[in-house]
Amino acid sequence: MAQTLLMPKATAVWLVDNTALSFEQIATFCKLHPLEVKAIADGEAAQGIKGLDPISTGQLSRDEIARAEANPAHKIKLSEPKVRVPESKRRGPRYTPVSKRQDRPNAILWLVRNHAELKDAQISRLVGTTKSTIEQIRDRTHWNSANLTPMDPVTLGLCSQIDLDLEVERASRGRPLPTQEELDATLQPAAATEGLGFNYEREDEKEIDANAVFAKLSSLKSTRKDDEDDDNNY
Repeated sequence: MAQTLLMPKATAVWLVDNTALSFEQIATFCKLHPLEVKAIADGEAAQGIKGLDPISTGQLSRDEIARAEANPAHKIKLSEPKVRVPESKRRGPRYTPVSKRQDRPNAILWLVRNHAELKDAQISRLVGTTKSTIEQIRDRTHWNSANLTPMDPVTLGLCSQIDLDLEVERASRGRPLPTQEELDATLQPAAATEGLGFNYEREDEKEIDANAVFAKLSSLKSTRKDDEDDDNNY
């Protein structure tokens, strides 16, 4: 059985408040993203979570914390448990709290748009939904499709950034690299556009005759003067 940490976020809160460990060390130990740990330290996340002392639970020793504080490159290791608990295998999709179930369609739409390489089974594992719901959102036949807004499932708290990155990495392993033709179809190189120019010369453009221009101006002035004389006569 793989040993797991109890209440990772609560443990991260305690480590942030009571130790001098780096964000990366805490994130690796608690299986969180470094940005999540930074958000906890800034008070932007886990505000209602009470810190859990891993020393009192027997999952971490003070000596291990001291070694990690002295060496930022040291990875914290869990203490050996005194009692072995058999591992329980979880079946079915991920459980989603009732308060967050209304956000699942928005998260599915975000995953479908931003990570098209993910399979339905992977999306189901991330947000705890069914394949039929994913197909309805992808085909825009969902009953609430008109009101759905793409939202990051990590921001919604439906999954962690580590789980999302892991699923994206798995989905990208079998994908072939883009060909040179596909890369060229997106953007043209600068060398191909430097030679483009505009011909400002018109075929029907004629040379300007200065005498004709001044003659036209003189006629306009004389016409305006005649109009003023007529007005004065009246």
